[in-house]
Amino acid sequence: MHAILICVTLALVAGRIATVINPQGTAAFLSANDRSRWVSVAALVENGTFAIDDLITVKSSTGHRLWDTIDKVRHVGDDGMLHYYSSKPTLLTTLIAGVYALFYSVTGLAMTAHPIYVPRALLMLINVPTMALFLITMMRSIERLDVSDFAKRFCVTAACFGTMLTSFALSLNNHLFAAAATSLTLYLYLKASDRHAEYGSRHQWNRSRSKPSSRTRSSNTARHKGSSRSRGQTGFGTWLLAGVAAAMTVACELPALSMFCLWAVLFAWLTPRSIPGFVVGAAIVTAGIFGTNYWAHQSWKTPYAHRGYGDVITGYDWQEDLTQSDFARAESLRDVLKAKPPFADATNILLRPLTSGGYAAIAEFEAKGTEANGAEANGEIIRQQPFKVEHYPDAKSPASWKLVEWDDWYEYPGSYWRTGKRRGVDLGEPDRGTYLFHATLGHYGLFSLTPIWLLVPTGLAFQCVRGRSEHRRLAASVLLATLVCLAFYVARPEIDRNYGGVSVCFRWMLWFAPLWLFAIAPEVNQLSTRAVGRWFAIALLAGSVFSVATSLDSPWQSPWLYRFASFLGWLG
Repeated sequence: MHAILICVTLALVAGRIATVINPQGTAAFLSANDRSRWVSVAALVENGTFAIDDLITVKSSTGHRLWDTIDKVRHVGDDGMLHYYSSKPTLLTTLIAGVYALFYSVTGLAMTAHPIYVPRALLMLINVPTMALFLITMMRSIERLDVSDFAKRFCVTAACFGTMLTSFALSLNNHLFAAAATSLTLYLYLKASDRHAEYGSRHQWNRSRSKPSSRTRSSNTARHKGSSRSRGQTGFGTWLLAGVAAAMTVACELPALSMFCLWAVLFAWLTPRSIPGFVVGAAIVTAGIFGTNYWAHQSWKTPYAHRGYGDVITGYDWQEDLTQSDFARAESLRDVLKAKPPFADATNILLRPLTSGGYAAIAEFEAKGTEANGAEANGEIIRQQPFKVEHYPDAKSPASWKLVEWDDWYEYPGSYWRTGKRRGVDLGEPDRGTYLFHATLGHYGLFSLTPIWLLVPTGLAFQCVRGRSEHRRLAASVLLATLVCLAFYVARPEIDRNYGGVSVCFRWMLWFAPLWLFAIAPEVNQLSTRAVGRWFAIALLAGSVFSVATSLDSPWQSPWLYRFASFLGWLG
């Protein structure tokens, strides 16, 4: 039965991928989010660089920019010039680029030339197996639980059709990979804990028997070691894979670092022999996270961490005359800047007023002699360096200005995030209480859109106090990580309190789906003892499937509750 459900789900996902297309009918990209990932993959494979400047200016036959995205940043590249880059984490992008590179070398089909069918083919090669990994490991985990057949069928059905992961499997995103990695980690932990419990029971039984002779004991020890190997006793490879999976979740969802730390404790508590393998596996992924990020951005920090300004370089006295035109003010400021370093040697100074106040100043330097690639290149701009010119805070004189190092990668001409273009949920929710309500029970709610999660609190509470110690520790860890991550998102600045942007759910918590399915299994087991309980559980599942069904055309749209509330005029 479970295998049939999984096959039907994968067929559904594959069928939707085979026809996925944007509203303009020009590409298989559904939003700025997945377009940001696709353009970076295409640039890396076809152009050999993470810079996306060349692609984001390409227009389709209908006149719109096919590859452009609001999810981009701009900073100085390794060639010394300013370039645009995807703002998405680089490890997943690099792995997907590896699949595309192999596909490209075998078929000769380029994504830039075939933006509809090549992305579809890649989604088939990437998302369908990833969804299969999530479902199969989830099924194996549920089958290990001591619950009724009804509860097992319920949880597998919920994994297939009751979470928004089914919708997100239609598009390139990080959430599906994070959930699959979490599901794999969960399965490895439950499998290892079962073996640990089995070994403990057998060892206790052996101790209760009469003490054997030294020769018999040696013979039994050798036989036990051999039989353990023949049964595939948990070894270094399992712990290595667990470390890779747990760290990969962090690579896709940074707040999952909380659960990663708890996984490390859980595996170490289970057996100290897991520590070396887990650490090595996590180290491999960690090296990939930082290595690919530095390769792409020449910085150990992710683009999300570059949203401010650096140290003050120097101060200036300049009287800004607001009666002058923008051009005249820029010329006046340029004359002041030229008199001091670092602009003294600059060939040109580009100035741009900022919406937040102050000016962006870009110093351009030209090649001299044979400086550029060993050839005569006088007059060619080879290096750009951005700065910000702004008022000193609380300065007594309006003529007091300072020059600071530039570190706001999201501030560039036409930026969606810095030029007042944000709208809808992207404006951010001012009130944290309102944000918490809508993220849980409101129009983006975890519980309102996926009612089966209403069983999570009681399910976790039940498992924290009853059952095997390994499961109690796991349930307590899931509860703690859930509260930590939810508090993290609520505590974010207003600009980040946007429910994950325009998407069908509060998507930042999707990677918890495998852990929450584990949590609700005992609660469903309790409900299954009575007919009214079974029907209540089925009603919750039906409501969850309904929400998934409303999002099967694209995960990058507002939730049906949000759209309905907007229709009723309930949204401000």
